[in-house]
Amino acid sequence: MNSFRCFACDRTQPADFTGWTCPSCGGNLDVVNDRETILQQIRQSPFDSTRIPLEIGNTPLYAAPRLGHSIGLRNLYLKDDTVSPSASSKDRASAAVVLQALQAGADIVSVASTGNAGSSLACVAAAAGIKAVVIVPESAPVAKLTQALSFGATVLAVRGTYDDAFDLCLKASTQFGWYNRSTGINPYTREGKKICAWEIWASLDGRVPDRIVVPTGDGNLLSGMWKGWRELQAVGLIDRLPRIDCAQSEGSAAITHAVHGIRSDGEPDWATIKVKPVDANTLADSISVNLPRDGLAAVRAIIESDGIAVTVPDSEILAAIPEMATTTGVFPEPAAATPWAAVKRMVAAKNISPDELVVCLVSGSGLKDVARAQEAANRPRVIEPTLTALEAELAELEA
Repeated sequence: MNSFRCFACDRTQPADFTGWTCPSCGGNLDVVNDRETILQQIRQSPFDSTRIPLEIGNTPLYAAPRLGHSIGLRNLYLKDDTVSPSASSKDRASAAVVLQALQAGADIVSVASTGNAGSSLACVAAAAGIKAVVIVPESAPVAKLTQALSFGATVLAVRGTYDDAFDLCLKASTQFGWYNRSTGINPYTREGKKICAWEIWASLDGRVPDRIVVPTGDGNLLSGMWKGWRELQAVGLIDRLPRIDCAQSEGSAAITHAVHGIRSDGEPDWATIKVKPVDANTLADSISVNLPRDGLAAVRAIIESDGIAVTVPDSEILAAIPEMATTTGVFPEPAAATPWAAVKRMVAAKNISPDELVVCLVSGSGLKDVARAQEAANRPRVIEPTLTALEAELAELEA
């Protein structure tokens, strides 16, 4: 790494800069890596297993022919991050940040989270032997809070939204000297999340997908995905780039609104563009965000990659959970099912052709939010413990 660059004003800061955001405009910063650093990271895992003894990343990429064929796609893949140590995509970012915190001599790492980033940080911090403070909205799913508490984190649930938790975490981290992992504010989250792109590239034996569909709330996962592919191109390992598509709930669509506004206005001036907050209301808690904290970086990624920003209603997100589970064996939480729901909409709108190689990022396990998955699944049928009762029930099911 040799510098930091601001997503808004493009000003750079030296490698030894210790602030969190751009001192000129307050924008989020991106880590700028030179060629040798990128190649070294690709050759060997950037996640030091001696300091974090967990298998971070290297999650499977599954072909999903039955799911794809249901809507006429011949080359659909699922990047299954449900098998990560904390069962979500957040672990790469958590590992990258915890390694930076250890290098800086920090005693405590903090994060604001809707749930997954908190349970992820708690998991990785436990493995690394460092304390974690997790600040979440009171509405965060019980399973995610239970994970974080079981890993030994200090978990604080605020009476308010994720955005309230984010602001409190920022103030507390500054006040108490905690190392802040929160999305957007810490550029190393993007450094972790870019590795997912490299894993997809390796799993496809160096092929480049036509598009990757990413569940999007704060925007950090999407901006990290784009960075990973751009760095592969920068060092000459690929000769073209995929489209990065944004999948959002209709109830939390700030980034989609911004993308559509920019495309109607013409050539963007990134220094003046602001992603406007919404009043988020969606059952997909992992992507429920009023003000996306890495919104500008995500918007740039979508525009620069010629991607599409798609919104889907919560009813279609819920329906996507059993569709994916019954045809692929991969069980997604609502946010992780959103890319498939978005792909169905894009195919219906003829934005995707049948032969395109499409990757859906499955960002978290359905076990993270069983209550929501249960809304979409059938309830068990209760019968008497007799063969006669069983045969009668089977006959009814077949009728």
